[in-house]
Amino acid sequence: MKNVWAVATRELRSYFLSPLAYVVIALFLALSGYLFALILANGRQASLQGLVQNVSVLYLFIVPAISMRLLAEEQRSGTIELLLTNPVQEWEIVTGKFLASLLLVVVMLALTALYPLFLYIFGSPDTGPIITGYLGILLQAAAFLSVGLWASSLTSNQIVAALIAFALLLLLWLSDNLGQFLGGTVGAIVSYTSVINHFQSFPQGVIQTNDVIYYVTLILGGIVLSTLSLQTRRFR
Repeated sequence: MKNVWAVATRELRSYFLSPLAYVVIALFLALSGYLFALILANGRQASLQGLVQNVSVLYLFIVPAISMRLLAEEQRSGTIELLLTNPVQEWEIVTGKFLASLLLVVVMLALTALYPLFLYIFGSPDTGPIITGYLGILLQAAAFLSVGLWASSLTSNQIVAALIAFALLLLLWLSDNLGQFLGGTVGAIVSYTSVINHFQSFPQGVIQTNDVIYYVTLILGGIVLSTLSLQTRRFR
């Protein structure tokens, strides 16, 4: 774990030494704040359900911007070879990179704590759906980051990595519609991969085991695929 944390702190430091983290955080807060105000004005309910659902949509665009540089930049600059020659395993590099990006998302979500605080000051919101809603968007962000990390391991171009990540996430987002179109057993399997189907219960205050398993599987799958991608570089 010492190597994992060393990679994570190095990556997190590089985020905040560049404009990327500040631009992404500012954009996320501006869009989520606008949506919060808009939903609150129209719905007039002390609830974060609408905001949480919209934040999950923002992830389609925010996460590829965060994850695109994780391994692609290392490959472009050649520093990935230096990392691989150090006494550190591929899975430690991948896990450290993933942890750093997840901590950045945690910072972003922590800054939105003002929204539920506002609801508690001026209303009486139900605490349960707020907690599960935040848990849901955190799990979804982690799953999206693992997919973006894998995309970043496939190329040395950050823009290409972002486009691959967006395409994969969009496919997961629309897979329910595709599954309904296909129908039958194949359609049911495709629909199961839909991030929408596994997210809907969280903003409603319900945590279902199969939804948590889905996101954990997606996270582990992305980390494993990214590790395998790095291992192929070591033996080239």
